[in-house]
Amino acid sequence: MIRYPQALQQGQTIGVTAPSSGVDFELHDLVHQSKQQFEHRGYKVGIGETVWTQYKSASATKEKRAEELNSMLQNDNIHSIIPPWGGEILQEILPLIEWDQIKPKWLLGYSDTSTLLFALTLKTGIATAHGTNLVDLRSDEWDDTTSKFLDVLSSEEGGTIFQSSSSHYQSEWVHDKQPDPYVFKLDTETKWETVNNTPVEMKGRLLGGCMDTIRHLIGTPFGNVKKFQETYLRDEQILWYFENCEMSATDFHRTLLQMHQSGWFENASGFMFGRTSAGQEVGGFTTLDALERLAETTNLQIIYNVDIGHVPPQLTLVNGAYTEIKSANHNGEMTIYLKP
Repeated sequence: MIRYPQALQQGQTIGVTAPSSGVDFELHDLVHQSKQQFEHRGYKVGIGETVWTQYKSASATKEKRAEELNSMLQNDNIHSIIPPWGGEILQEILPLIEWDQIKPKWLLGYSDTSTLLFALTLKTGIATAHGTNLVDLRSDEWDDTTSKFLDVLSSEEGGTIFQSSSSHYQSEWVHDKQPDPYVFKLDTETKWETVNNTPVEMKGRLLGGCMDTIRHLIGTPFGNVKKFQETYLRDEQILWYFENCEMSATDFHRTLLQMHQSGWFENASGFMFGRTSAGQEVGGFTTLDALERLAETTNLQIIYNVDIGHVPPQLTLVNGAYTEIKSANHNGEMTIYLKP
């Protein structure tokens, strides 16, 4: 059975640690702004040492990152953990995490943070939240899609969270933009798509993350999907969600083949794929070609250009939670049920 953390309440503490990348000195103000926004909303924020440093593509040594993360995961006075953002090499701390000492609490993030979320849910059966990063919450206002993360973190076992597709998304990153009043400049109409251009309805237990990073867990103790499904899901079907950060269309295709051939999709109910600025065509082969071949191989339905990942805003998805999703006429809606 899936275990859900207790609901985050005002007055409680959010821990901020950097298990992957830390924040360069010139961007420290982004963290301070985000901290202030949570404090204005009635929460306490405890920031770890790893947040303020960055060297060789990581915030600190793997030992220090793991030590700080373990401390926050085991601390009764920290009720949720939100890293500043993702990064590159979180995977190297996974063997150092004290899995049997974790006290359930909501973890939130995406990109390389999803490496931790994915492994933690598979290893322990504790639900985790794939959604916005801390530094994207530094504005006075949070857009309707992004703000749903708080509905998730404020829920516990038995809760239900409804979300719908955004009206618009941000077409490109503007890193020097000051919130006015939102962090994101939502300038392009959102259009969810389905592979066969027909309405789609799917249901199952959510699982997924950033393909660029979680694919490297295949064949490791941190990517045993079959064991997770048997142990914690009672063999219920998995509703997969993925996002592609940097892979070309052919690398994307190879990764899906590897996942399929390793058995990850043996008991699946369908797929959701996030919007991406990656997926570059290679020799005429496109991302859509890869999705069409995945649909043909698995005989499962696929929704893509969903509000997931590196092209904001994004939904908040709960690894392990039973979920129903539907898409028609370029719109979508999703209901997450936090049931064991």
